[in-house]
Amino acid sequence: MTLNDQQIIEHDDTLGQVLPSWMRLPYAADGNRIGLFGGSFNPPHPGHFMVAETALRRLALDQIWWLVTPGNPLKSHRELASLEERVSAVEALAQHPRMKVTAFEKVLGTSYTASTLHSLLRIRPNLNFVWVMGADNLSNFHHWQNWQSIIEGVPLAIVDRPKATLSSLSARVCQRYAFAQLKEKSARQLPKRKAPCWTILRGPLDETSSTLLRKRGHA
Repeated sequence: MTLNDQQIIEHDDTLGQVLPSWMRLPYAADGNRIGLFGGSFNPPHPGHFMVAETALRRLALDQIWWLVTPGNPLKSHRELASLEERVSAVEALAQHPRMKVTAFEKVLGTSYTASTLHSLLRIRPNLNFVWVMGADNLSNFHHWQNWQSIIEGVPLAIVDRPKATLSSLSARVCQRYAFAQLKEKSARQLPKRKAPCWTILRGPLDETSSTLLRKRGHA
């Protein structure tokens, strides 16, 4: 059975219950420029905030949505905190009026970016989406399920991260779609560009990583 758009946005059809606010899609007016920043955020840290804030400012976005995924298919779930715990942690970090936090992928029943984007483009066709990601995730981007449909579906903003500056341009996706690169000085145009189109945003760097924080926690 397929959920209709209103059920997907507001209800858990299997339980007949209204979804909690943190599982719903945020409101946005038609034509808004929306950055989609997905991840397990296990845990979220200032480096994540810097990526989100850089994209919000440099791309002149109306909002940036933190998509807290139920799980990362490319990572072990053994050390994964609960979804609600991670959502709460992201909400505590993303203290900005134009940053919204949602675990909407839980409603969709998927943790694959390609599937999420496919649904969002159908449910909210009048929004201008940009996929936002840190450059440290770029090297394995071609291992993501249906990765070509991601970059061909929405513009891609790659925000520089420590030790990832040089490796970014050598990533498989950047090599294959070199023809679609938008110069950084024109980054504000990205949300209105037709995919495939991508750019790299450079700025202040934060050395924090989720892996490092988990190791410190164990120590």
